[in-house]
Amino acid sequence: MTQDMRRPSGGTGNGRAAPESRLNRYDRMEWAGAFGDLGTLIPFVAGYIGVLGMDPLGILLPLGAAMLVCGLYYRTPIPVQPMKATAAIAITQAAHGIVVTPEAVVAASLVTGLAWLALGLSGLAGSLANRMPRSVMTGVVLGLGAGFMLEGLRMMASHLWLALAALAGTLALRNNRRVPAMAVLLGAGVACGAALDPGALETLAAARFTFKLPAFGLAGLDWDALVVGTLFLALPQLPLTLGNAVIAIRDENNRLFPHRPVTVKGIAVSTGLMNLSSALAGGMPMCHGAGGMAGHVAFGARTGGALVILGGLVIVLGLGFSESVEALFDLFPPAILGVILLIAGARLAMVASQVGPDRRDQAVVATTALLALWNVGAACLLGLVIATLLGRRRPRANPPDSAVAPGEDD
Repeated sequence: MTQDMRRPSGGTGNGRAAPESRLNRYDRMEWAGAFGDLGTLIPFVAGYIGVLGMDPLGILLPLGAAMLVCGLYYRTPIPVQPMKATAAIAITQAAHGIVVTPEAVVAASLVTGLAWLALGLSGLAGSLANRMPRSVMTGVVLGLGAGFMLEGLRMMASHLWLALAALAGTLALRNNRRVPAMAVLLGAGVACGAALDPGALETLAAARFTFKLPAFGLAGLDWDALVVGTLFLALPQLPLTLGNAVIAIRDENNRLFPHRPVTVKGIAVSTGLMNLSSALAGGMPMCHGAGGMAGHVAFGARTGGALVILGGLVIVLGLGFSESVEALFDLFPPAILGVILLIAGARLAMVASQVGPDRRDQAVVATTALLALWNVGAACLLGLVIATLLGRRRPRANPPDSAVAPGEDD
């Protein structure tokens, strides 16, 4: 493992973060790292638009705005991405003819925003996090990484030789700062996508800038949408968000970027605010998934500049080219997105190197990781039970949640 991979935030050589690492950068590596989360971003956004028929502008504008604000505020690669369980339920149920309307998705954003704002401001999210053993969260992150890798391999199988060539090129350029691996990967993806589907390229070439503003997202809400959005979309996501997008992202950020620590309370409040803003614009539920940070970091991001870059591009795409979004997404073959997912998953699974020699800790990590492949919420709950039975307690590697304000320098 290279020094760059172990200390992504940079250093002075004596183990302390370099002063300039506290500022956002906008160099070629930040541009490359900005696209490290496309493997999860594109499929879910495309599903909301193509399967559910949601307004692309309502999806993209709050997504880009949240990225922009988080990049400027946190100044680390804190990701913003669709909530996976909610998206999977909404898209798969709609694809099978079950009524999941765009209004139900907006209702899920509203309920999710209110729930996480309450959990954050009340301190309950922090209390739950402080009771979660370290070995359980290590297992959750390891399981998430393994899940990303398996999904990446599945997507790569659609065009195996293309995927293998892209993977080999990406690994060869992994530490090259002159020619970022992501730049080559995206270029190859667009070229191959155009060759596989010339119609998508023709549609995209005909796109013209057309400025639009989103409609008021709450105008179409009714009781049916609120019930479906709450019971079937928002509530199943809560345990997953707590484990993957609140506790895990706090731990991952503070491990990789100790000079820019975040707290569970801050992440919970951030999740609440960006979902409320998404509901107002008619958008989807969003979170700060740990896998997204792994993707950004794996391809070169070291500051919040990557999120500012991606957020700005998404805002422009939404405001001016929302009618061409599907054609743009069609240019990226699933095999290329699979390579991105595989590398992000491997980066996330590196957390396994932190597991100590204690066999009880190893048992908790292994069991929790296997459960996380099935359901992160269940992994957190059952992992906590197993850790309690084995007598494993969480070491205070992170400060108590009240000790550091989100975004404060240490």
